[in-house]
Amino acid sequence: MRDSIATTLTDIACEAGDILRRHHGGDCPHVLKPDGTPSSEADIESEKLILDALKRHYPTIPVVSEESTYDIPPSDLFFLVDPLDGTRDFLAGNPDYSVNICLIEGNRPVASAVAAPGIGRVWGAGVTAFEAAIHRGRPTTRFAIRVRKGPEDGLVALVSRRHGDTETEACLAGLPIGQRRGVASALKFCLIASGEADIYVRCGPTMEWDTAAGDHVLTSAGGCVIVPSGREITYGHYRIFYRNGPFAALGDPSYTSRLGLPNRGPTLTPIRPACSPETTPPPV
Repeated sequence: MRDSIATTLTDIACEAGDILRRHHGGDCPHVLKPDGTPSSEADIESEKLILDALKRHYPTIPVVSEESTYDIPPSDLFFLVDPLDGTRDFLAGNPDYSVNICLIEGNRPVASAVAAPGIGRVWGAGVTAFEAAIHRGRPTTRFAIRVRKGPEDGLVALVSRRHGDTETEACLAGLPIGQRRGVASALKFCLIASGEADIYVRCGPTMEWDTAAGDHVLTSAGGCVIVPSGREITYGHYRIFYRNGPFAALGDPSYTSRLGLPNRGPTLTPIRPACSPETTPPPV
C-alpha cells in the first residue's frame, strides 16, 4: 500500500513540476510574505494542482500545505506539501527547485515524492526508496536507490546556497569533510539517498513541508535525519507552527555520534499569509 501511494505521489509531483518548469526562466510574478520569503504564481498554480489531485485520490486525508492550508491542525494521517521548494533559487533561474509531497502517519512519514523538474529527476519512497528520470512531465522506469558508506577521502557535505550560519559550520568542523557542494531545496536529502553525497546539516529555520518528503526518501534508502537528542525528526507540530529545529541528514548513520547539533528548539514566529496584490512589496 505504501509503495502504491508513493507511486501516485510521484505522478502528482511530476505533473506539478511540469507547471513549474513552464514558469522557470521567465518573469514569474511574485510577492514577499511578511516573513520575507517569496511566494510566486508558480507556487500557487502548483499547489492548486496538488491539492486537487490529492482530494481526488485521498478525499478523507487533510493536507497541510505551505501556501494556503499552513494553519490547519494535523490528524493521525495527513499530507505535508511544499508546491515549490527553493522559490528564491527558482526565481533566480537556478534548476535546484523541487515539489515535495509527503504522507505522515502519527509523527513520521510513510510515503513521499520529491520531483526536481529542473534536473529531470524524481524520487519517491514507500517501504523502499526509488528514483526515476522525468520525461515529458512523467516519471519513467523506477530503480532502487541506496545510501553509501562514508568515503575514506572525506564526506561530501551539501550546503545551502543562501542559508549558511555559524552553528552549521561548527557542526561540520567536527567531521571529516572532503568536499562541499551548494545545492538548494529538498534535493539535498535525495542526493544523499542516491549515494551522491553524505551529509546535510541545517541549524537555521526550516518548515516541516521543506523536509518531510526528502527525509522519508533518505530514511527509506538507509540514511537518517536526526535532531540534537539523536532521535529521528518528527512532524505534525502544530503548536510551534510546523517549524523544525536544528537537524542533520546523514547517509552513513555511524557519524551520528560525532555531530554537535545545538540543543535548542525552532523559532516560534507564527506563519502569515502572503501579501495581497494591493500591498505587494518590490520584487525580490
